[in-house]
Amino acid sequence: MIADEDTVVGFLMAGVGNVDLRRKTNYLIVNSKTTVKQIEDTFKEFTTREDIAVVLISQYVANMIRFLVDSYNKPVPAILEIPSKDHPYDPAHDSVLSRVKYLFSAESVASGRR
Repeated sequence: MIADEDTVVGFLMAGVGNVDLRRKTNYLIVNSKTTVKQIEDTFKEFTTREDIAVVLISQYVANMIRFLVDSYNKPVPAILEIPSKDHPYDPAHDSVLSRVKYLFSAESVASGRR
């Protein structure tokens, strides 16, 4: 999970967080001191770890590294953009939703429906 403190803490309270024996976490709390480089590095790390199946990322954080999120094309881990308390969800910026819409529109064209 890569998100603001309130979002991460909520998911941690639900049992999503993990700290392994090497003190590596499966979350990054993004605040005003977090650099884009830290977010990029964490995203790259999380998308290559074998113990992570879904990466939850706040949409406003995903917008900071949109080029990485949009270029990611592996099925696992899946990338899921979520809203945060201070930043509402905007479906126009969700890369996964855009891909789904594209696939369904391509499927409609291929089957002759529209």
